[in-house]
Amino acid sequence: MKQYDRVVFVARSGTCREPMAAGILGDFMLKRDIEILARGLIVSFPEPMNQKAEAVLISNGISIPDFVSVELSEDDFSESTLILTMETSHREKILNRFPNVQNVYVLTEFVGDELEILDPYGGALPAYGLCYETLRKSIKKLVVFLNEGE
Repeated sequence: MKQYDRVVFVARSGTCREPMAAGILGDFMLKRDIEILARGLIVSFPEPMNQKAEAVLISNGISIPDFVSVELSEDDFSESTLILTMETSHREKILNRFPNVQNVYVLTEFVGDELEILDPYGGALPAYGLCYETLRKSIKKLVVFLNEGE
């Protein structure tokens, strides 16, 4: 079974689902140290986390102080890096931009869930809460996968 030293969550801007996913994964007990990153496909300038996403994380006991968005780059990839996107379109964009990259999957497909993680951006706070719950469900399965090799 392949072991990963880094997990990178990727979506559009790097300010909402990605840091939520990174925060959720970091909240679980992993059997070994794994670097957890959040990246955006298009980041014109560093931005803080979406306020509603941050509020949902904080209400669930997760804090990522001083978070700013970072664009996905060549430096984020390695043989032991697992890249997890929120949507199929994000995966396709990564594979088009970085054709030699491996280990790029849609999070929900990787863990055996059916639906993609919908973007709550622009929605009311409950939409962000639902996104959090959906992410947590899939990431719980991801943790089992990451811990299995130990």
